[in-house]
Amino acid sequence: MSEIFESYERKYCELSDNLSKKCSAANLVDGEQKKQKISEIKAGLDEAEALIRKMDLEARGLQPNVKAVLLAKLREYKSDLNNLKNIVKRIASTDLNLAARDDLLETGKADTFTASANQKDRLLMSTEKLNSSSNRIRDSRKVMLETEELGVSLLQDLHQQRQSLLHANNTVLLLRF
Repeated sequence: MSEIFESYERKYCELSDNLSKKCSAANLVDGEQKKQKISEIKAGLDEAEALIRKMDLEARGLQPNVKAVLLAKLREYKSDLNNLKNIVKRIASTDLNLAARDDLLETGKADTFTASANQKDRLLMSTEKLNSSSNRIRDSRKVMLETEELGVSLLQDLHQQRQSLLHANNTVLLLRF
């Protein structure tokens, strides 16, 4: 197995554990501290994605028998990363939903029993728009990642085809002489 892949793998595992701990800690705080924790976690998620991409590129350049094992590991890591992303989304959305609700209902000035129907309708509409936007962003991100994976795969295939053509060309040139 590649030492470079193993190095990336160690970094990813440490980062994943660290992000899990930060997610647990973010659930325990509120307000600005929560926003700061979420921001730190998102930066870590970006770093984890970059490590997975690097591992993917490294694995695709290895022998087929090793490559298959490493790509299976990568699928597990991608699944783990997606789970972490979902946890962060839940943490962030609860914070956003509560903040939107507080703004709409003017917490402290009016309680939910005396709030007007108009305010409740605005709250529902805002929540629906927020959820809809979140879903569109998640779907777009998924399509982007799938497209990127397809691009990497195509480039790898083209590289292999180029190598085959160069080898065939060299063989033909050797047979001429």
